[in-house]
Amino acid sequence: MRDIVKFRFAGIGIVVAMCAAFGAGVMLLWNALMPQIFELPQVGYLQSVGLLVLARLLFGGIDHRHPAHHMHREMHHGNMLRERWAGMSEAERAAVIGRNDPRFWDFMRDRGQTERVNGQEQK
Repeated sequence: MRDIVKFRFAGIGIVVAMCAAFGAGVMLLWNALMPQIFELPQVGYLQSVGLLVLARLLFGGIDHRHPAHHMHREMHHGNMLRERWAGMSEAERAAVIGRNDPRFWDFMRDRGQTERVNGQEQK
């Protein structure tokens, strides 16, 4: 239990150090480039951290989920496709192949089983 607490505090410390470094980097780059190029005022450290937060909100959104959550969702989605494909009859499979849906070909290519050449299935 103590190892988990130490690990979390170490992780928080690393995140704080990275935020501090990125804030300093933004401040240095802004002050080196923006006043000369666009005649904008120089910014202080807290203003540069505020710019980072603003950029994250505008361009990155707010997503507090862990990256493993996305990986789990993709893995589950792939399993659903495999199960659906395994449950299809040959006629249903031919209909899916005939639709020329790029999602199907991406799925099959990721499985390493088929490759489409000139609209034809190749194994």
